Order: sequence, then structure tokens, then C-alpha cells
Amino acid sequence: MASVPAGNDIPDSWPPPPPEKPGKKSGGGGGKRNSGGSDFQLHPMAVPGFLLALILGVFGFLILTGRAGIVDISDTEVAVVVNYVTGEEEVITTPGVTFFLPWLSEAYVMDKSPNEFQMTGKRNIDYNHVRELSVRASDGSSFKFNVISLQYQLIPSQAAKVLQDSGPGEAFKRNWVRAFARSVLRDEFGRYSSEDIADPSNYTTATNQSKTRLNEYLKNHGIEILQIITPKPSFDIKVENAIEDRKNANQEVERLRIEQAKLINELERKLAETERTKASEYEQALGKLEADKINAETERVQIEKSADAYKITQINAGKAEEARKTQEARALENSARKEAEGLLARVAALERQGEVLVREELSRLFQRVKFSVVPYRRDSSPVRVEHLLPPAGQSAGAQGIPELKGDRR
Repeated sequence: MASVPAGNDIPDSWPPPPPEKPGKKSGGGGGKRNSGGSDFQLHPMAVPGFLLALILGVFGFLILTGRAGIVDISDTEVAVVVNYVTGEEEVITTPGVTFFLPWLSEAYVMDKSPNEFQMTGKRNIDYNHVRELSVRASDGSSFKFNVISLQYQLIPSQAAKVLQDSGPGEAFKRNWVRAFARSVLRDEFGRYSSEDIADPSNYTTATNQSKTRLNEYLKNHGIEILQIITPKPSFDIKVENAIEDRKNANQEVERLRIEQAKLINELERKLAETERTKASEYEQALGKLEADKINAETERVQIEKSADAYKITQINAGKAEEARKTQEARALENSARKEAEGLLARVAALERQGEVLVREELSRLFQRVKFSVVPYRRDSSPVRVEHLLPPAGQSAGAQGIPELKGDRR
């Protein structure tokens, strides 16, 4: 403040100096008096304390900003230390305190814990909360998922790539999952019709295929999809009713299939029981046939033995008959031979006597001839005497000479 003439009640400076303590004179050596007449006293430790506070503040600022060469990595974090001199990048995944050269190097800490990306609601809220997914089915109908959750995280070993590709901090969470998730899910779920996607096995397959494709796209950016949680899709009322009817029909078909399986099992059981019964009957029949076979074999042996005995008997009887017939034949042969010899003797005698014997024989024959005399006439069919003789070998007295008769005129 500017000084004013003395004699006014206004003090010489502002703020006014503190009142002097009793027992001290204005010219004492307790301090220095300025040109305005006021005293100023500086504490001896003020400057060192101020410098110390300044140093601690700067050091705390460096620690908080990660530029002091010390960084604390938690269990859910990964750090990338970049050396600005050599250009090398070191990925540190072990939790704890890590040291580096400040100003020459810098540590970038990123989150490696699982994150959730949700597709729900009617509008986008932030990069991890976007509007619900609507899908056009292969048959032209549409369906949607009220809530789809994708669990993803940074791949710790790819932290340096994430830093170069997306930037430090949480920059990797902003765009990559949101850029690929909707198109991939639409493609995979859109391959099915509204009826097919109602089958849990189909949308489970679509979920797995979506996860595989998303990981193929995101691995180049150092991000991995851990899990995709998809609820049951919702359809229009007509489609829901049709799906419900189809579900009921499938349940009825399944019930009928189970009933068919039961009937088939019952049929197989009855067939098995029948086979066992028939097998038992077959075994009994085989046993009976075997017994009959044994009896028949015994009877065959007996018949064969009887036949052999009969054969022997007949052979012996035949031999005896043969011997008897042989003897008879020999006797007949001897008798015939003797008779033939007698005939030969008679023939020889006849041959010796010649015509005499013939005349004698004719005379004996003529003695038995009876003549009937009739008037003479010429017979148209005369009968010769030799025609009236008996056959050879027949005695003349056995039959006699027939009477010679002729036609009377």
C-alpha cells in the first residue's frame, strides 16, 4: 500500500503490523524492520520443508502417472514395458512391482480380466452394451434374442500387439468385439429356419460356430472370446404357436417311438421265450429221435442177425435141395441114357431087319382096321391109309384104328 502523511489515523501499511510485545523496544535486535517500519521474521526450516514437499509432490505425481520407473501390477492386469531407445517391448504377466528406467522407458498397464459384452435393449448405451440382436431366418421369418452375453478378455501373451493395435488402457474394449459380434451371430443363426432354430441342439451349434469365427477374427487383435451365452430365441406369436405345435407333435412322435420301442422289446421278449420253448421242444424231440434211433438200430441189428440166420438156413436148404436135385438129375440122366441106349438098340435092330419089321407092324395095324363097303364111286377127297396111323411114340392099341368110311351115293 502507498504510505500516507503522518498524523492521520490510517496505518502506514496494510495489513497492520502485529502489536509490539511488552518489554521490547522498537529498535531491538529481535528482527529486522522494513523501510515502512514493520517487522518480518522467516522460520529457518521453511525453505527446506517447502523444497521437500515439492519433491514429494513431484515424486508422487510421477508414481501416479507411471513415470517414476515403478509400476504395481495386480492379478487382473498385464503390463507392457516399452523401451524408447531400442524399441523393444516386454510383456509382464506376473503380478507384483516392476521397475523400469523412467523417461527412457514407459510401462502401460492393461486389464486382462474377463469382460462382458451385452446385446440387449432398444438402443446402444456404451461400447459394452448395445441394442438387442435381430436375425433373419433362412425361411424369411425373423426372430430375436432379448439378451446375448459375450465373455471376452485380452490375451496376456498378445498384450504388446493389443497396445500397438488398439492403444493403451481400455482402448481394446471399445470397438473390436462390437465390430464383429453382430455380423457373425447374424450369419450363424441365420443359417437355420425358425423351426430349426427352436431346436436347442441347433442354436447350440450356431453358438459354437459363432465363437469359433469370432476368435478367428479377434485373435489378430489380441482378444479372445471365452463364452457366448444365448437364451432361447423369441418369435412372433404365430411362429411361437407353430413351434409349440411342432414341439407337441415331436413329443407325441417321441412318445409313439418309445411305445414302439416297448412293443419291439415285448416282441423280442416273446420271440426269445418262443425260441427257448421251441429249443426245449427241439431238444426233447432230438432226445426222442435219438432214443428211436437207438431202438431202430437195435432192431436193425436184430433183423440183420435174423436175416443172416435165415440166409444161412436158406443157403443150407438150397445146398441140400441142390444136392438132392443133382442126385435126381443124375438118376434121370442115367435112366434117359439107358432108355436112349435101348432106343439105339431098337433102331439098330430095325436097321438090321429092314422092311420085314415094317410089314409086320403094318399087318398088326391093319388087323384093327374096319372096312365099310359102299357102292363104288370116285371119291373127290380120298383118304390115305398112312393118314389114319397114330402119331409116333403112341401105341397102336391105345387109340385103335379109325373106321374107314366114305360117302354113299
